[in-house]
Amino acid sequence: MNEPISESVDVVIIGAGFSGLYSIWKLRDQLGLSVRAFEAGDGVGGTWYWNRYPGARCDVESYGYSFSFDPELEQEWVWTERFPPQREIEAYLNHVADRYDLRRDLELETRVTAATFDEETARWTVETDTNKTVNARFLVTAVGCLSKPKDIDIEGVDSFEGPTYRTYEWPKEEVDFSGMRVAVFGTGSTGIQAIPEIGKKAAHLTVFQRTANYNVPARNHVLTPEEIAEWKSNYREYRQAAAVSGAGVPLPDPKPSALAAPKEERDAAYQYGWDTGHIPTILFSYADMLASKEANETAAQFIRDQIATIVEDPETAQMLTPTDHAYGTKRPPQGDDYYETFNRENVRLVDLRKTPVERITPSGVDTIDESFEFDAIVFATGFDAMVGALNAIDIRGRDGALLRDVWRDGPESYLGISVAGFPNMFTITGPGSPSVFSNMVVSIEQHVDWIGDCIAFLGDRGASGIEATVAAQDEWVQHVREITEGTLHTEAESWYSGSNVPGKPRVFMPYIGGVGAYRIKCDEVAAGGYEGFELI
Repeated sequence: MNEPISESVDVVIIGAGFSGLYSIWKLRDQLGLSVRAFEAGDGVGGTWYWNRYPGARCDVESYGYSFSFDPELEQEWVWTERFPPQREIEAYLNHVADRYDLRRDLELETRVTAATFDEETARWTVETDTNKTVNARFLVTAVGCLSKPKDIDIEGVDSFEGPTYRTYEWPKEEVDFSGMRVAVFGTGSTGIQAIPEIGKKAAHLTVFQRTANYNVPARNHVLTPEEIAEWKSNYREYRQAAAVSGAGVPLPDPKPSALAAPKEERDAAYQYGWDTGHIPTILFSYADMLASKEANETAAQFIRDQIATIVEDPETAQMLTPTDHAYGTKRPPQGDDYYETFNRENVRLVDLRKTPVERITPSGVDTIDESFEFDAIVFATGFDAMVGALNAIDIRGRDGALLRDVWRDGPESYLGISVAGFPNMFTITGPGSPSVFSNMVVSIEQHVDWIGDCIAFLGDRGASGIEATVAAQDEWVQHVREITEGTLHTEAESWYSGSNVPGKPRVFMPYIGGVGAYRIKCDEVAAGGYEGFELI
């Protein structure tokens, strides 16, 4: 280390989104620990700080996508829309930071570049790009699952002479596309939200699509006073149900089998989900939806039929119709007016499977069939999910082992919260936990609460720290794999398994056994004296 230790604390926290902010509150205000948090951005919010593109909003209902730790907070904050827009979530997290005085232990515009575990002292040395070096007993990574963008693998990407925008680092000031010829690359969740908004303003919008997606309308609306009052009067019951649910969102129990149900019943269930704008209503309406191709096909075909009904041009409708993966095996997008946007005269869809891009040029885009001229290009091309942000940091555990090398063949962890060989390091919503298969706030709070209890346990025992055993990690990795192998996810190319990033090992990373079942397992581990861990 070239830099002297600038500070010594109990805990270093990386990130200032939902998980980073809650970690500061929990570990500092509830456990009395000294903490230092670092955030690369110049404001709090994490995902909701960086992703401010047009149409950005959460696909979990606003009152459910919020902290539960303080009943006063949930009663005083008023959400205005059913599905919260980016600006409102960012405002909420700024309110939380101010209300609980979290900023005094947070350094903005500071990126953590390295973290090294010292086996003699059982402490971490954390380095930043501001030449600050902090020594800490515990390292908590609150870096987010979708915070490291994947590289844009198109020739000539830097040659375009007009403005280019990446959805994951959108300018704070409004971008006005009025009168412009705009290209958008990407039709995943982000593109599906952005395309309708850009299409309303641009003189002409060309959408370059590699993979068609099953989009379900959000049916977003401004909340009425009656809806707000109902949420607030039922908050405690909702929180309890969310904590033990499958995806962190309370839902009715699914019916046993789509194949056993009469077609009329199935269609009515799917139509209800389509009309009410709630992804889980369709995806989790039957227990075999993600286990049986035949069962899944009943929902997939229902959505295809909606596309054919909405999109006026048959050729465009066919291009927008997904046929290469089962519904829900890629992240299921949710956005209003997506398919309707392609009925606009100023919007065109280009299928990159049929006409691949050769290069981006100074004036636009060349495909194998055609040259396009644009005034602006927008890239909504996705993330190196789950592990990208962790691998971007030089994290070294026992014997100097580098985390990205340890994970060269895919991430392995115990419960998605600890990695063997990296003592006193906790990965909030890491690979091997429900994370992106859940309401993230529910999973974040559960992880941070578990970490807090674990650190308190260590204090009671007078232990220096804790480390997952290789045996427990191997057993958990196998369990995660076995659950996944019983589903259709193994057949899909998705960022869940890293297949969107060239060269990334294909390993299905989230735990899909359910938020409630996962919570029970974590509680059992803790109740058993942190079974599967060794105290150091």
